Amino acid sequence: MTTHYGVIVIGGGQAGLSISYCLQRRGIDHIVFEQHQVAHSWRTKRWDSFCLVTPNWQCQLPGFPYPDHDPEGFMGRDAIVEYIERYASHFNPPLKTGVQVKRVKGREGSGFEVVTNQGTFTADQVVVATGGYHTPKIPRLAERLDPNIVQLHSAEYRNPESLPKGAVLVVGTGQSGCQIAEDLHLAGRKVHLCVGGAPRSPRRYRGKDVVEWLDQMGYYDLAIDDHPQKETVRHKTNHYVTGRGGGREIDLRHFALQGMALHGRLKDIQGTRLSFGDDLKQNLDQADAVAESIKRTIDSYIEKNNIDAPVDPPYRPVWEPEVVETSVDYQAASITSVIWCIGYGLDFSWIELPVFDGQGYPGHRRGVTTVPGLYFLGLPWLYTWGSARFSGIARDAEYLAEQVASRMGSGHPHAPQMVNEVAIGS
Repeated sequence: MTTHYGVIVIGGGQAGLSISYCLQRRGIDHIVFEQHQVAHSWRTKRWDSFCLVTPNWQCQLPGFPYPDHDPEGFMGRDAIVEYIERYASHFNPPLKTGVQVKRVKGREGSGFEVVTNQGTFTADQVVVATGGYHTPKIPRLAERLDPNIVQLHSAEYRNPESLPKGAVLVVGTGQSGCQIAEDLHLAGRKVHLCVGGAPRSPRRYRGKDVVEWLDQMGYYDLAIDDHPQKETVRHKTNHYVTGRGGGREIDLRHFALQGMALHGRLKDIQGTRLSFGDDLKQNLDQADAVAESIKRTIDSYIEKNNIDAPVDPPYRPVWEPEVVETSVDYQAASITSVIWCIGYGLDFSWIELPVFDGQGYPGHRRGVTTVPGLYFLGLPWLYTWGSARFSGIARDAEYLAEQVASRMGSGHPHAPQMVNEVAIGS
């Protein structure tokens, strides 16, 4: 026995809920399958002090913009979970939790077969809304560490108290690596940080949060086809910055002045000796260059539009790596924990349809694949910078809902089920 739906949405996070909202408003029959519970990743794969790096006003889920009274603030983990839960309660989606989708394949003729732990279902169309962060990356190099060293991926880190006493090696300086290193540093832990090539961003510049300037300049509306780096931007590391403490810049040089040990990329582990690249200065300089480039872009916009804005003093590095330490004995340095902050891999192996490239990334245009009726939503740079974030998911969800509706044909009842809008501050 199988159950048929017009549309099956796989994933009940912000992406799956967003497309559900848009489909519901169009009166389109659908169901949302979620393996765990609403906001599962936010709830279980973020550390205790985690917060957004973009202001709350950018939280614009379709029909449910940020509803509280701190638009310039940065929601913490628990507030983010609450926001998503309130969104689900707001429009009561046809959500079924505890459903693990094991396989999606085509049906003879047309449509799809969706095999789950609760039976097999069929659908005319399928929206895959499971995001792009599936498999935590931990390199095989990790196997060379002493088994007594506690090793965690950033998704497993919770707080400094959960780690054994001793120094901590943090590998990677994307947003997670830098923020976890700061979390440990502020707690008084000795941190060794392997600095990679991730760029950094200013937090505030010339009187505004940089996000506000970039939004005003239309950066977040820039489509991937119009981006100078085209599709390669999908694989770039995000700029590091933080919303902690009301939002501030992360300049690793300041941490070094305060006692954090900065190293180049981790290259090798032999016995108890960690070997690092000699690229620390290069990586710090490169991160600064990106931050300064963002400032120059804002300067040009201000000048072009005759905007009255205060002038900030020029940036001056507060610390330089005079002697680059290319190896450390981790036992002598009392390193007892390693946190791997090097990202995630994609895993769409459960989708048995010919839409993927050699790296397992789905071929699509704005989430629409070459397999009729199959869509992806919530991937980084699906269409714009905000596609995997609260700021841009509404545009993508609306677009895909239109594609779903148009594929159903002119006989489909398009009358929307009205859902009350919630305004900021209500």
